[in-house]
Amino acid sequence: MAKSESKAPKKKPAAPSKAGPKAAPKAAKPKPLPVDERILAILGRDPAKTLSAPEIAHLIEPEGDWHAHLTPIRHAAVKLMLAGRLVIYRKGKPVEDPEDFRGVYRLGLPKDE
Repeated sequence: MAKSESKAPKKKPAAPSKAGPKAAPKAAKPKPLPVDERILAILGRDPAKTLSAPEIAHLIEPEGDWHAHLTPIRHAAVKLMLAGRLVIYRKGKPVEDPEDFRGVYRLGLPKDE
């Protein structure tokens, strides 16, 4: 037997993958900010202005299902008000208990006095 021959079976060349010979890794999408940070960023654009939850939801999700953001916005607003970083307004006045309010509301940054 010659040196070039061997008893081991020959390996077949690897089949090309479906993604191509060298598929480029997908670029990771930047992780979206948490809702509370998004609310503060939106309100920070004009600190003297108040916005309703639907207005904020439209700014978070300009196209598509912005309704899905309403409940998370409300929960984040309560958390932020309890922390003193946000004010929830009803009929132009700050709510007394952020965990117990109903109806239409607006959100704003605390005013410096």
